[in-house]
Amino acid sequence: MTTDDMSLEAYLAQGGVLTSPANAPPRYRAEVMKIMARFVDSELAGAAGFADVINAAPGLKERIAAARIVLEKTSHAEAVLTLMGEFGANTARYAIHHPWAARLPRDTPPGALPSAHDMRLSVFTYPLQGWTDAVVMNLVMGLATGTQLGELARVSYRPLAEAFTRIAPVEAAHVRLAREGIARLLAEGRGGEVDAALAYWRPRVAPVFGPDDPARFAHLSAMGLRHRPNAELRADWAETLDATLAELHPG
Repeated sequence: MTTDDMSLEAYLAQGGVLTSPANAPPRYRAEVMKIMARFVDSELAGAAGFADVINAAPGLKERIAAARIVLEKTSHAEAVLTLMGEFGANTARYAIHHPWAARLPRDTPPGALPSAHDMRLSVFTYPLQGWTDAVVMNLVMGLATGTQLGELARVSYRPLAEAFTRIAPVEAAHVRLAREGIARLLAEGRGGEVDAALAYWRPRVAPVFGPDDPARFAHLSAMGLRHRPNAELRADWAETLDATLAELHPG
């Protein structure tokens, strides 16, 4: 390790930021690439899943909402993929060379991944099963995404932090669409379907925050790439979800 590397690590540990891949040491580059790849893969897989349920929507307003989610998630993937290209990633493969709509069997246990080369969050390996299922998944995972983006918008690679800051309010709008959709389902007397979907998706969203690994958290914190541990983020998501559900579905 060079003296320059040491001074840069100290700078990052003290809250410094980087603005160009040219300034990033190899370990830092690798971790930033993981963050970006995980996000891009998840957005593309999530968009592919919602594309499959557009025609299951019960009305034109709902179809437009689902199509909007597909468009915006794909746009978010493109924005971060552009930054990956600046780090030397082969961005072309993301457009045509991966089966983003591929899913594992519905009864696969929570936390499974389709392959070691697929960086999507595990929740995006499970198939959506009808409109109610899709709306509930959008709420439960959308709240998790909001929690994660609050953390990601603080990463020390400034162009990426700025991208996540721009993405966050759009993803929050997806949650509002899900809230509206669930409120409509409940008004139609479909609370049993909503509860069944919640029982399925909640344990499959929880693993997206990752394991509680203090050593890895310390490693990433030293580079300014993490600020709050996984357990804390998971607890915040659970609290927000419980409060949302209590408001939508009291009792």
